Amino acid sequence: MKLITSKDNPLFKDLKQLASSSQARRRAGQSLLDGVHLAQAWLQYRDAPQLCVVAEGAQYHPEVAPILARSEALGAQCLVLADKLYDAISTVENGVGLFLLVMTPQAVAPQSLRDSAVLLDGLQDPGNLGSILRSAAAAGVTQVFCSPGTAAAWSPKVLRAGMGAHFVLDIFENVDLVALCAASRIPLLATSSHAAQTIYDCDLSGPVAWLLGHEGQGVSPALQEAATQEVVIPHLGQMESLNVAAAAAVCLFEQLRQRTLGR
Repeated sequence: MKLITSKDNPLFKDLKQLASSSQARRRAGQSLLDGVHLAQAWLQYRDAPQLCVVAEGAQYHPEVAPILARSEALGAQCLVLADKLYDAISTVENGVGLFLLVMTPQAVAPQSLRDSAVLLDGLQDPGNLGSILRSAAAAGVTQVFCSPGTAAAWSPKVLRAGMGAHFVLDIFENVDLVALCAASRIPLLATSSHAAQTIYDCDLSGPVAWLLGHEGQGVSPALQEAATQEVVIPHLGQMESLNVAAAAAVCLFEQLRQRTLGR
């Protein structure tokens, strides 16, 4: 494998820019998957990476060797960075020392909703977004639509929080959610503390779309109006509402429960 030791190396410069700039990643249509877990998940569910990059001190690590071998077998270029150069790129503290460079998947967005989906309106926190993606994947919901202003789904922080969920989902960004809802053929459910019906009383046995909004402001008025139904998650205590990622998990797994066990 090629060893890069100079910070003036053009490939190192490109990788450093991709690691530090969301605009650079969007222009290139590429994402960095930092860490063994994300690399393993990509190789399990997707195709060959463009690059497999390992820190010089990690190239013989027992978790790294199978990833290098699999990447090489798929025809990916593998290279070694001097440890100082690798540390200048990686955003993972105390990681093993490996990342993949991949083409960011670009699925063609459907014009209307027919299958269960999650619609995210202005969600800001990368941890919340990654957690919702992870819950959606675990609950068997495969389509996630993000409005303009929602956190970048393929950013390093969201990828780490998603724990590989990205690779089994179709994620659509910068979507006009109001137009999508207008063309929808399935129920559109928005949570509200003022709703009369609980999610447990709602029929979730068929496809539904969940509308989830900004951590502080919630779903926009236009989307709230587009919802075919508002539901509430009942809870005890003095807290006014749940964190949006927690609320999403409750809703998605109640839907899964109804679809597998019945109402």
